[in-house]
Amino acid sequence: MSPKNAKGPVDLEGTAATEAQIAVHWREEGYFYPPAKFIGQANASDPGIFDRFSEKNYPECFNEYADLLSWDQYWHTTLDTSNAPFWKWFVGGKLNASYNCVDRHLAKDRNKPAIIWVPEPEDADTQVITYQELYMRINEFAALLNGFTDLRTGDVATFHMPMVPELPVAMLACARLGIIHSQVFGGFSGAACGGRIADSKSRVLITMDGYYRNGELVDHKVKADEAVARALEEGVVVEKVLVFRRRPGEYASQSPMVPGRDFFVDELMADYRGQIVEPVSMPAEAPLFIMYSSGTTGRPKGCQHSTGGYLAYVTGTSKYYQDIHPEDTYWCAADIGWITGHSYIVYGPLSLGTTSVMYEGLPTYPDAGRPWRIAERLGVTTFHTAPTTIRMLRKLGPDEPAKYNYHFKHMTTVGEPIEPDVWRWYHDVVGKGDAVIVDTWWQTENGGFLGSTLPALHPMKPGSCGPAVIGIFPEILDENGDKVDAGSGIAGNICIRNPWPGIFQTIWGDPDRFVKTYYEKYNKDPKSTDWRDWPYFANDGAMQAGDGYYRILGRVDDVINVSGHRLGTKELESACLMVEEVAEAAAVPVVDQVRGHAVEMYISLKPGVEASPAIQNKVSQMIETEIGKIARPKNVWIVSDMPKTRSGKIMRRVIAGISNFTDVGDITTLANPDVVNDIRHFVQSEKVAHGDEPRELTEEELKAVKSFGHAE
Repeated sequence: MSPKNAKGPVDLEGTAATEAQIAVHWREEGYFYPPAKFIGQANASDPGIFDRFSEKNYPECFNEYADLLSWDQYWHTTLDTSNAPFWKWFVGGKLNASYNCVDRHLAKDRNKPAIIWVPEPEDADTQVITYQELYMRINEFAALLNGFTDLRTGDVATFHMPMVPELPVAMLACARLGIIHSQVFGGFSGAACGGRIADSKSRVLITMDGYYRNGELVDHKVKADEAVARALEEGVVVEKVLVFRRRPGEYASQSPMVPGRDFFVDELMADYRGQIVEPVSMPAEAPLFIMYSSGTTGRPKGCQHSTGGYLAYVTGTSKYYQDIHPEDTYWCAADIGWITGHSYIVYGPLSLGTTSVMYEGLPTYPDAGRPWRIAERLGVTTFHTAPTTIRMLRKLGPDEPAKYNYHFKHMTTVGEPIEPDVWRWYHDVVGKGDAVIVDTWWQTENGGFLGSTLPALHPMKPGSCGPAVIGIFPEILDENGDKVDAGSGIAGNICIRNPWPGIFQTIWGDPDRFVKTYYEKYNKDPKSTDWRDWPYFANDGAMQAGDGYYRILGRVDDVINVSGHRLGTKELESACLMVEEVAEAAAVPVVDQVRGHAVEMYISLKPGVEASPAIQNKVSQMIETEIGKIARPKNVWIVSDMPKTRSGKIMRRVIAGISNFTDVGDITTLANPDVVNDIRHFVQSEKVAHGDEPRELTEEELKAVKSFGHAE
């Protein structure tokens, strides 16, 4: 819909937005240009790459990614659309992911570090695992899986593992045998793990007795018992639980080993030492792994990723967007329990034969200088982390990076949009003004990056992920399916018009949900086999500037509708972070009988800053200045901490429940569940004291509150 024909709310610049669109008031930032020395060494410094990956060369352009791999058999069809939208990539091709990540590097680089593992205790020894040693560990564990379990090609093995080197070893051992792996984030509860076991019909659980977190040895094996019990409730029997020990010869758990079910891997391994297992040649479209979404509402989605398409896509994007070279020391400070860790700690970097750093614990333990000490000691050249971590490090150690003699050439931000002020600290202080940044947009379902600057060829712009990644063709549509024009100042739902090799194949065991969630909304013809009729709906809101760069506004179910103005939470939160005293911010909707919803802001302050009405007023004024009076918050709550997941994401649905006097839902997977009661007591007593009594919400109002912060 063209802005000149739209009718509805008007933003500060007079651009009209219908209720099917999202009004945007975010000002455009200036460009930052990549350093010349980075351009000189970049993997992608020739602008001709844009033509090679243009729509006229689609889908064959992605053969360039696939050709980075070693194939047992070449494919005959790059993209098969015959069963749309269940796309098949590199059909007829055969390969093995484990071979591509390890075996093929041995001839030249067998003594090169593949994984450098840093334990959380700072006085513990760092493990350097060469490609030769990684090869032997993978083969021995694959031999154990072959000889001791009933798992065979096409079966599913569930992992519930922390950030230890045994995790990528187990993943690649499964990949070697064609066993599908399903890693559950180590911070999730045993019940959450059990639900995923039941969904995947997995018969084997691979776990660890304990691990270090914030200076303590956490009992992790106890969760295995909960997981097995939960799976049994759902009708799935776990036959074997394989337990790695965090400390050799010592058991770190209070949970007894169950005879006949639980086995220590180190004891079993004596029978498999030195054994070599030939990699199974897998069809390109064979599943490699399942990655479950967080499942904050409803049943978690098991995103099924392919072998050939996925591995090609993460290898290509690692080369061109992460600019990974074999001689780099690359540190992605994510968790392998999330898709970022699968794609950009394990499969992408190892496929390219680089050295990948893994860190066990909290980035702020024992203090906020820890990441920079690690980077200095290991000579890290490339650093990759999330805005949640960046905000935390800025809050707790704003001056720490300057104390250490490390030098990054490249830094990534991933997981959610990064606020411009936080981006600038990352660039100026962490990167010392000398590193290029890629601000990436993508999701669990996508396998790899969808939006990012190509680091040597695009300037950076704070708060914007940049243009589409090469070979990706997005469009922004409103709720009515009308296109939202670039440069209009209006946002809508970002969609991808074309399939790409990294896209997941389906939701495990639920193809109808796959179609309904991602393709039904904007599908032009359910019977069509033409990919152009099947736009992928990412469930994120976004706007496109006149220069083609995208600004991601967050999940569409996190949009707050105030008197017909659809306001993105990230825009509100970014305005808050422009207030000097504010460290973190979260925007939530509160039911308002006149406006439908009003905005409430939750903020936490930087260390040493005292809460005061003056800070609350500064936040309200900043939002009014940056966005407009319509967005002025009903309340600004200053809290000691936000309810967060173990990966550091603020759980907006929890505080939305508090603000609206409704149930906050499951908080068992929070890193800090105790803070919820503190916030609830403070906020709700303040509301009641000021005459804001709770009332029974209508069914529609309750549904709107419950859906906020719940990505489908």
